[in-house]
Formats: sequence, C-alpha cells, structure tokens
Amino acid sequence: MEITKEIIDDALIKLNNHVKEPYQILHSKMVALAMQVWAKELGEDESLWYLTGLVHDIDYYEHPEQHPAISLDWFREWGYPEDLIHAVEAHAFKYNGFEKEPENMMAAALISCDELSGFLYAYSLMRPTNFDGMEAKGVKKRLKDLNFAAKISRDDINYGVEKFAEFSGGRVDKDKHISLLISVFSEMQELKELA
Repeated sequence: MEITKEIIDDALIKLNNHVKEPYQILHSKMVALAMQVWAKELGEDESLWYLTGLVHDIDYYEHPEQHPAISLDWFREWGYPEDLIHAVEAHAFKYNGFEKEPENMMAAALISCDELSGFLYAYSLMRPTNFDGMEAKGVKKRLKDLNFAAKISRDDINYGVEKFAEFSGGRVDKDKHISLLISVFSEMQELKELA
C-alpha cells in the first residue's frame, strides 16, 4: 500500500475526530515528524513512518484502558499496512496485556520516539528558550532526575533506543536520537507558537 497525501490527510481528520485533547494531537504530530525525519535519515519509507507516528495513539483518548487494541481493529478496517499495525501494537509492549516486542526497525523507532517526544516537550516548557539551545547533554541529565516528568518511563525510552540501535545496525545511538528530535521540534511551527 502506497501512503499517499490523501491517506495522511484522511488520517489527520480521523485523529481530530477521535482525539479531543489538544496536547495529545500535538504529541501525535511530534512523533509523526520525528518518525519521518528518522525514515529519511535511514532511507526508509517517510510517508509510512509519518503515518505510523500520527496514528499511534488514536484510540487512547476514547479507550485508554484498551489502547491500542481498538485502533488495531480500525487500522485493519482502513486497510493500513501490517508494518504499521505491528508497530502500534509493539509500542504498547508490557501495557494493557500486550506482549509483542518490536520485530522491525520502524516498530523500534516508534517506541524510541514516543516517550522521548513527551519528555522533550515537558523539558522545553521549563526552559526560557524552549527547544532553542537545548542539547542532548542537558536532556540526559534531566532524564536522571526521576522527579521531573515522573510519569514518563525512562525504561521505555532506554528500551526503545536500544532496540532502535539494534535494528538500525548501530546507526542510531542515544545522543544522536535526542539531538535529532531536538532539531525536529525546534523547527516545528506549533511548538514555536507555544514559546
């Protein structure tokens, strides 16, 4: 299945229909952009990776206790590719009864981008310059402070980056991953408007 602009536009409409919390929509767009940039960096399908990031939490607002089970059914109804379905299922590894670990690079990338995007957003809010001038060194220091953004799982971030590094054949590491996401978010118009 080729992921066209029409499919992505339709996914954005679906996202807005199912998610009514502005931060969750922003988070989905952040993860989508992070995924797209990594796909470009690694020579993967940018549209597929973007779409995967965009819809990864589409059922969470309405069905948090079942997430992502409901969305997996929707994705099959909508004819989305199996790689996308697997990635969204694997990103819930160890939650709500899901046990499937990532089996490919895109699934690992989704895990590594998801929690870290939330953490970087929280960190940006406490900095006077938001994402401008943010560095991986400062982010790693904040990650060690378990009282800061306490609901964000450091284990999930580390697990995701480790799996992503493994599937990428070492082309990804923690510093590079953090730095790439900072650069993506520092250029994101919706985040600039929050500054």
